[in-house]
Amino acid sequence: MTSDATTVEAYIRDDVPDDRKGAIRAVRKVILDALPMGYEEVMNWGMITYQVPLAICPDTYNGKPLMYAALASQKQHMAVYLCGLYCIPGARDAFAAAFKTAGIKLDMGVSCVRFRRLEDLPLDLVADTIASVSADAFVAISRDAHAKRKKR
Repeated sequence: MTSDATTVEAYIRDDVPDDRKGAIRAVRKVILDALPMGYEEVMNWGMITYQVPLAICPDTYNGKPLMYAALASQKQHMAVYLCGLYCIPGARDAFAAAFKTAGIKLDMGVSCVRFRRLEDLPLDLVADTIASVSADAFVAISRDAHAKRKKR
């Protein structure tokens, strides 16, 4: 489910179902409080996106800003996308282990953590994950990963 909203406020107001607005706002606050400097919050790809602006990293492989994280209300669930988990060795396994320690069942794709209720998401783990990679480090990781793919 994507949105045509041009602002985060319009997305939450118009596109997020009423029973999910509180959870989306709570996760958004956690992300914003933990987000390192250098990232921006925008509407991109039809969801709330936390990205490295093109002004900082204009030479991306696809000409679009580097998405670091995102937050969305999908048809059957809500989702927080944590892109750093699949580009940093061991990060995904550590994240999954922390979920298990918290006693919460992890429902995750490559970088998409799906949740139906706010209680299904350990917010302190989301905050720690968001805070763990500076924008400069994420740019370097992304460039390194792209260079390795080009060599193949």
